[in-house]
Amino acid sequence: MNAVAGLVAPGFEPVAEAFARAFDGHERMGAALAVHVEGRPVIDLHGGVRDVRTGEPWSADTLSVVFSCSKGLMALLAARLVQQGRLDYDAPVADYWPEFAQAGKEGVLVRHILGHRSGLSAPARDLSTDDILDWQTVTSALAEQAPLWHPGYAYAYHAITQGWLIGEVVRRITGRSAGDAFAELIADPVGAEAWIGLPAAHAGRVAHLTVGPTLQALVEQQAAARRPGVVDWPERAMTLGGALPHALVTDDGGFNDPRLHAAQIPAAGGIASARGLAAIWSAAVVDAGTGRLVDDATLEKGLRVQSDGHPFFSAPPPWPRWAMGFQLDSEARRYLTAASFGHDGAGGQVAFADPVHRVGFAFITNVMEADDPRATSIIDALRAVLA
Repeated sequence: MNAVAGLVAPGFEPVAEAFARAFDGHERMGAALAVHVEGRPVIDLHGGVRDVRTGEPWSADTLSVVFSCSKGLMALLAARLVQQGRLDYDAPVADYWPEFAQAGKEGVLVRHILGHRSGLSAPARDLSTDDILDWQTVTSALAEQAPLWHPGYAYAYHAITQGWLIGEVVRRITGRSAGDAFAELIADPVGAEAWIGLPAAHAGRVAHLTVGPTLQALVEQQAAARRPGVVDWPERAMTLGGALPHALVTDDGGFNDPRLHAAQIPAAGGIASARGLAAIWSAAVVDAGTGRLVDDATLEKGLRVQSDGHPFFSAPPPWPRWAMGFQLDSEARRYLTAASFGHDGAGGQVAFADPVHRVGFAFITNVMEADDPRATSIIDALRAVLA
């Protein structure tokens, strides 16, 4: 068993044991777990390997790409702007971003982009890696594009595009990049190590990502099912037509590329420590001396269900549920209670808040799996401890 180190408060030993079991069968894995209850850390653990190429261990200050957990962070940022009276979920996107009102998108609302209903789940034209490193290139392409379905009519997961869509709205409102606005309004107030666009000073702390066997098998299965000349829109939503590999990483490409770490890719490229994520989600429901990030009245608006059930593009159940960018508790992603909210991320990342038990939770790992019970088992152990 990989050595696990860090903090475990009395009574939370079963959660630490579940974290240690997550390494079983994963000799190449590194991971971290952080849990805050009532605003104080009760779990802060790490273990395994930060970089399998060198054997360097995962340390207390290791950072990792958190993939779609980034969407939850952007949802909190949008909610902060709503709370400040600077953003309206029910306003047209074009009120903030006039160039967006092209190709039949005049009626797209902010809640449509946050709830995966804007019809822009994937780019119509192929994007390259160089394209997605340039904010203006991507946002201009999305502004010009016609929606893939009538906006608001249905939903489909905007795996990567959602971040640029809400990020450009944030930029138009604040006059600052999405990453700078996130730092000012979310990360800095709670002293959290989390970034949308990693500063160069922290580049050497990022875990190296590898593809686990279940994700590799899924990628191969999808490749075998591909039909020449037929666009697989959900797959395109992930790869952007070639900018990203099908597994999202290669040994030195995709989200292992330091250029992507430094770029602002707000739906998938966030980089954080587990303790930073847990502190942010804790501050969404608890004032631990630094103030609540979002008040109850704003959360009530932000947690209104926008999308659930069968998506526009056929996909097998279980299906997730989304509010205003927040991923809600569902059969597809079980959190602590039905009131929990946050977002999971590709490969096994999970970060959320629970207002019932007043918890902030984060699990991050560098071995990416598709069929993945690791975080779920840890959450189950935490639920039993808090019962």
